[in-house]
Amino acid sequence: MAIDSVDARVKEDFNRARMRETVQRLFSLLTSEKDRLLSLSEVRALLRPSSEVYQGMHTVPIAKIVGSEGRYQDFNRSFLPRHAHLRGRWESVDKAHHRQIILPAVTLYEIGGVYFVRDGNHRVSVARLQGVEFVDAEVISLGSRIRLSPGMSAEDLRRAVIDLEEKVFLEETGFGRLYPGVRLRFTATGRYDEIVRHIDGHKYFMNLSKSEEIPFGDAMRSWYERVYRPVAKVIEDEGLLDAFPGRTVSDLYVWIVRHWDELKGKYGQSFPLAKAAADYRERFGRRSWKPLVSLWRRLFGRGGRRSPERS
Repeated sequence: MAIDSVDARVKEDFNRARMRETVQRLFSLLTSEKDRLLSLSEVRALLRPSSEVYQGMHTVPIAKIVGSEGRYQDFNRSFLPRHAHLRGRWESVDKAHHRQIILPAVTLYEIGGVYFVRDGNHRVSVARLQGVEFVDAEVISLGSRIRLSPGMSAEDLRRAVIDLEEKVFLEETGFGRLYPGVRLRFTATGRYDEIVRHIDGHKYFMNLSKSEEIPFGDAMRSWYERVYRPVAKVIEDEGLLDAFPGRTVSDLYVWIVRHWDELKGKYGQSFPLAKAAADYRERFGRRSWKPLVSLWRRLFGRGGRRSPERS
């Protein structure tokens, strides 16, 4: 292939890649999370890998490469370039592809059965556009109890981590056996560990008046009945969930208890729970339109016109 012909072809390839990325971005406006290349640092923070082992050279399916260590903002989930400034490096790699020049193997991290690029993002991008299905790679494996799939978004991954944390919590504490059918549901990771710390703290204060160590199960039952349920009742009675869309009673329990502890430290241990919950909603909750809607309906009726009895 002539030099001029190769130069023209790689420019056409990059333009085609950018056009595909633009089309995919437009079609995924409502599901942009699914189109985002995963960040290895975010995944590490969620999964907290237990080990790191060098696995050597492997042939890896490109379809299983779902993220990057440092260039996750430069490419989309299909490894199409998101910015025009990537043209120079991208075209040089594409030119080597057309001239059948063998480039160094890429370096990948493997975690949960999928891969993240440590070095070689442009090579993966070009290979994927050109229909290459496998790539030679040096692989470093990160230990994880969670299996990942190529289609998972960051939110899917977060949910999988929360589900695992709940499973571990139930196995280690016996909460499910003690309260069948009751679930402490969270929308953020790390909350079950916090709940165990709450129970341990409650157990400590219970033990102060006992001569023998209280079993963890007894302390957990006492915590649930005397601490968690009263807070949950305030949350439900005060309609706090309306001010925090998408959150759960257990989410609010954690936040309100933290806030209550801060207020008790400032105003004294007798500071009321209900007042702490109301203060938290006022400071951090979303403003509700319900009072305005209710007033509008009282004044004008459901149809938007003033009701006859008030004319």
